Formats: sequence, C-alpha cells, structure tokens
Amino acid sequence: MKSQFSRRDFLKLSGLTLGGLAFSPFLPGLTDFDDSFVVRIGTVEMPVRTEPTDKSRIYQSWYRDDLVHVYEQVVAEEPKHNPVWYRVWGGYLHRGRLHRVKTIYQTPQDITEGKRTLAEVTVPYTAPYWYTKARGWETRQPPLYYGSVHWVEAVEDGPPMADYTGPWYRIHDELDSNVPYHVPAIHLRIFPLDIFDPISPEVPNEEKLIEVNLSTQTLIAYEYGKAVFQTNVSTGIRGGGLSGDKGLSTTTPNGKFTIVEKMASKHMGYSYFNVGQGGNLLADESGYVLPGIPWTSFIAPIGRPTAGHAFHGTYWHENFGTEMSHGCINMRTNEANWIFRWAQPPHTPGVISNHTGHGTPVEIHY
Repeated sequence: MKSQFSRRDFLKLSGLTLGGLAFSPFLPGLTDFDDSFVVRIGTVEMPVRTEPTDKSRIYQSWYRDDLVHVYEQVVAEEPKHNPVWYRVWGGYLHRGRLHRVKTIYQTPQDITEGKRTLAEVTVPYTAPYWYTKARGWETRQPPLYYGSVHWVEAVEDGPPMADYTGPWYRIHDELDSNVPYHVPAIHLRIFPLDIFDPISPEVPNEEKLIEVNLSTQTLIAYEYGKAVFQTNVSTGIRGGGLSGDKGLSTTTPNGKFTIVEKMASKHMGYSYFNVGQGGNLLADESGYVLPGIPWTSFIAPIGRPTAGHAFHGTYWHENFGTEMSHGCINMRTNEANWIFRWAQPPHTPGVISNHTGHGTPVEIHY
C-alpha cells in the first residue's frame, strides 16, 4: 500500500501512539501484567512440574506462545548441561524450550523510502499483516517473535484498526518480497548503525579461525592461534531427519569450511532447504518456519560456494550445550552478532546479503 503519511502526520502520530498505550486493548494486559520476567512457550506443549526435575509430577501444561510470569530462577541438579528451572504458578518449567521476552514499546522512526533499516521485535510477538487486491488486509503466519530481526523499508498505512492508529513499518522479506507485510511501528526497535561495526578488522583473515566441537557443543574463535571468544552452542541433532520427500538430515557436518555469505536477517524453514517445495515455506505442515533469524553466517566446504548450514542467533529456545537444531549452529543472539561482526566477509549496512565465497575458516569436529 502506498503511504498516505505526511511528515507532519508521522510526527503527530508518533507522539500520540505511546501516550495512549495504557488504554489500548490492542496491547492486551498492559495495565495488569508485570512483564519484568516473562517467558514464551517455544514448543508445542510444556509441562509444569511440581519440583525442578523431570521425574516429578506434572501439575499442568502450557502451550506454544503462551506467556508465563516467572517468580524465581532455580539451579537444580539436572539436566547437567542446563540445570536451570523457572518457578511459575503451580510449579517449575525447565528453561530449555522457553523464550525469555519483554514488552518494550518503541517510538516510531521516520524511514527514508527505499532505504532498508534493520530492526528487532521488542514485544513477545506481533502479528504481521499484508494486503492484496483480491483479499484486502489479512494476517499472515507465523507471528514475528521477540528478538527476531527484520528489514524495514518504509512507513505506510496499515490495516484499519480501532485499537491502533499509529504508523506501520513495511517489512522486506527476501522470500516474500512480492507481497511485503506490515507491523505496528511501536513493536520494532531500529538498530543503531554500530550494530554492524566490525570486530578486530585489523587481524588478517588467515589468522582467524572458528572451531566447533560437536562432542562438547562448544565454539571457540581464535586470533593468531589464541582463543578470543568461547561459548556453548546447539548443533544439529545427530541421526535425525525431517519428514518429506527429501528426508533431509539434521546432523551438523564435520570438516573444514569457510564462511561464504552473511545475512543480518534470514527467513528459514524446512521447505527453504527443500527445493521440491518451490520455496513455499508453508507447503508442508511438517516443516518449520522461522522468519527474521538474526545474524546468520553461512558456511560451506572449502572450494564449494553453496551455502546450507550456518551460525545464527536463536529466539526459540535456551537449551545451549546440547544438540537442538536441524543442522545449523544455534547461538545466543548477542553471541551470533559477535561472530557476524568478527568473521569475514565484511557486511555492508542496508545490504540483504554479502557473499564472497571465501571468508573466515571454520573447523567442525567431534
């Protein structure tokens, strides 16, 4: 939809939007819900245990995208790789499949038409809308989740809603570029440009190395043979496979690789890897759809330009230290940003993809 906002209208609405939030049912629970420590259920079903152990009785269950208030964090004896549990109403939730979220409303920013700006979602989730002449305005699935990142390319009118009259951001998605979608501008924080600043650019690329140990689920970054960064990660589930006509393995491959492409925001899904689905991420109900994956650094075997597996931020679990992924190397989002900025090739702000075919070397082993 073509924007009908003048700059004067934009500034007026930007100021009014935040002032009226406390009375808006479009923002459910704002006046009676303390979100100082809230988690989103990131899996189909999550049991609340009466004690912080999987051996205890199930008191009740929560379901995907439910928001649960946390009273206390408890360190138990198990599981060894991630012994943290959250005390909630009725018992305890293990944090592995949870997504810690906040509700932080933003002051909308003016966006230069045609100049893409990176932003992150700062509410638990927001429903994107898109417009077609045949169907008008309608919501699309899945929602955009807290911590996911997206390219904002304009400020435009959104769907007519009684509960929200502020500006909307038009989002560019490389897999859905023909029909862009819109989200309330108050739900996204525009990143400052220093989010792209390179780390240790003076160190030659041949003196940098990323090592991933699949047995210990750890990642170490080296400069001149000395470790400068270390963390635990979640690699692919060994021996697993996705359903469908390709039967794709979820095992993270081992060997020598190089970073070949970097994308600050990436729309991934099962059908993204499945050429037979023609790129339609909703074509197979057994697939997964993850828009706005942050700070993605694709790797490929040395001498092969094809990108498939990647380092990237993770907004759907907090179970690092054990195998969780469909083959990629899951990282905490801030740590994936570090790798993104530290490794070659360099990234140009505003550019969807930087691809050179030859970047920082990566070694993956058991």
